[in-house]
Amino acid sequence: MNSDAMKADALLAGKVARLVQERGWNQEDFARIANLNRHTVRQILQQRGNRRLRNATVMACARALGLSVSDLRTLPVERLLPRIHGTTTESGGDALKRLAELAKQPELAAWLEEHGDRARRFTSAEVDELLGLQGADGPLAKLGVDHFVKLIERKRQLRDRVEAIADSEYLEFLEQFVELLHEKLM
Repeated sequence: MNSDAMKADALLAGKVARLVQERGWNQEDFARIANLNRHTVRQILQQRGNRRLRNATVMACARALGLSVSDLRTLPVERLLPRIHGTTTESGGDALKRLAELAKQPELAAWLEEHGDRARRFTSAEVDELLGLQGADGPLAKLGVDHFVKLIERKRQLRDRVEAIADSEYLEFLEQFVELLHEKLM
């Protein structure tokens, strides 16, 4: 691995370690939340080893921290700290509070109470999407809250993966693939 890539990975690991510390998580917490192997987490948080961080690992770290892969890779830690502390335009906490206040369907309110950990990850746009599905004859009533939450989570995971690919040497291939799919839709 070249020295520039090693430096970039060391900086990224340092950012992740700082953000995990700011969240108050220990290694086991972070491994569980990010769904990563404890050995991998230890290497990241203690900044040991000089191996390259895989895109899937970076994606899992970003998702656990409530960040996009692109932001985690490119923004300085000083700009990321407010995001994980919920002091951005509408933090995850504000979005969740708005969702709880505007959840008119009992099924949605019950789901929020039961699944607070998943609900805290909703972005403002995802909250808007869920709120727009309400109504006596709306999609939430017909197909259920869990169905739409799983769709939202799948789309979020897909966006994170696309961002990881876009930040890699496969950007050109991704562009070609997306163009091909877009042509099929049109």
